[in-house]
Amino acid sequence: MKYDVIIVGAGASGLTAGISAARKGASVLIIEQKEKAGKKILATGNGKCNFTNKYQSLDCYRCDDSTFVSKVLSNFDMTKTLKFFEELGIYPKERMGYIYPNSEQASSIVSVLLMECDKLNINIVYNEKVTKISRPDFTLTTVNEDKEENIYKGKKLILATGGKASPNLGSDGSGYKLAERFGHKIIKPLPALVSLKSPDKFCKSISGVRCPAKVMAYADSKLLSYEEGEIIFTNYGISGIPIMQVSRYVAKALDTGKKVYIELDFMPGKSEEEIFQILKSRCKNSSKNLEQMLVGMFNHKLNYVMIKKGKLDPGQLIIKDKDLMRLKDEIKSFRININDTNTFEFAQATRGGVATNEINPMTMESLLKDNLFITGELIDVDGTCGGYNLQWAWSTGYIAGNHILV
Repeated sequence: MKYDVIIVGAGASGLTAGISAARKGASVLIIEQKEKAGKKILATGNGKCNFTNKYQSLDCYRCDDSTFVSKVLSNFDMTKTLKFFEELGIYPKERMGYIYPNSEQASSIVSVLLMECDKLNINIVYNEKVTKISRPDFTLTTVNEDKEENIYKGKKLILATGGKASPNLGSDGSGYKLAERFGHKIIKPLPALVSLKSPDKFCKSISGVRCPAKVMAYADSKLLSYEEGEIIFTNYGISGIPIMQVSRYVAKALDTGKKVYIELDFMPGKSEEEIFQILKSRCKNSSKNLEQMLVGMFNHKLNYVMIKKGKLDPGQLIIKDKDLMRLKDEIKSFRININDTNTFEFAQATRGGVATNEINPMTMESLLKDNLFITGELIDVDGTCGGYNLQWAWSTGYIAGNHILV
C-alpha cells in the first residue's frame, strides 16, 4: 500500500499532523521508534502537561527569524489549539496563564490524540526506526527491535522526529540526518531549557538551597539575557526556571568558546544604597558577629558563602562600612562561573535544527524538496518554559497535515 503521507515520529507534532491530514481524507502512516506514542508529552509539566499558554508573545519563541514564527502561529494559534483539544475531549484549566487538562494528567492528552487516530484509521507502527529513504519518493526502510527490515511507501513525507532533548523519550537527533539527506542545513543542536554547570567549589556547600533572584547571563562580559524567579543551587552548578530560560544563550556562547558567568541579584527590588543601609541598621547596637547579623535575611549556607566570597571573616565582631560594601556587592552581584550546560538527557528543548529559511511557514513544506514537510522541535525554534514548545508542535504539525492533499 502506498500512503498519501508517512509521518516519522508519533510525538506531539506527528500525531497532530496525522489527525489533520486524515481529516482531509489522506491515508496516513505514522512510524514511531519507541514502544508507544507521545512519551515526551507524558513527561511534560511533571506529568500534568502544560499544553499551551494563554499569554502568547513572539518573545516566548526563540528563533533568528521572528517573522517565520509569527506566520506559523498566525495560521494555528493558541485559540485554535484549545478548540482542537476541546473537540477531542480535553476540558482545559488555566493557572496563571498556564493551560492544563482539567484532569491534570498528561496521559489524557495522549489518550485523546490516539483515540482520534484510531477513529480516523491512522496506522501507527511502533518499535521501528527509519534507516533509509530512497526513490521512488518516498520509500522508507525501517528496522524493528528484532533487526527485521520493513519497507513503506508514501506520496508525501513529514519529519516530526523531535530534536535531541530527552533522547530516552525518543528525540535522539535522528531526524537531522534524515533532513540532511534532502540537502537541509542543520543549525548545530545545543541543549536548551537545561541547568548549568559550574567549576566553582562553593556550589557543593550550598547544594539544595533555593531562593528568588534576578539572573543575568554574561559572555565575555556582555549581557546575553536576564530572567527573574526561583533559582536552585546544585552540587554541579545551578538550576531553576530562570536559569533554564537563559540556558539557550549560554549554550551558544560556550560552544563558541566565550567566557560565561552568571550574576545573581538576591534583592532585585532594592537599590545598592538601600541594601547598604539595611545591613548597617542590622549592625547598629548589635553584639552579633558578621554571620549572625545575616541570619534571617538569606539561607544560612548562602550567608556563609557570600561572606567568604567577599573575603570577610564570618566571626568578626567589628564590622566596618567597607565590609558592608563588600557584602552588599555579593547580595547584588553574586557571581557563579559557568563552564558547561547539563546534557541533552536533562534538557527540555533543543536550540538549533533545520534552518527556518528552508521551510515555507505557511505550509511547513521544505523549500528544497517537494512534498517533504518538517515540523516541531526539528526546526530551529525553541520556546521558553510554559507550554510554548508544545504549542509550537501543535501549530507546525496541524499546518503540515492540513496541506498534505492541497
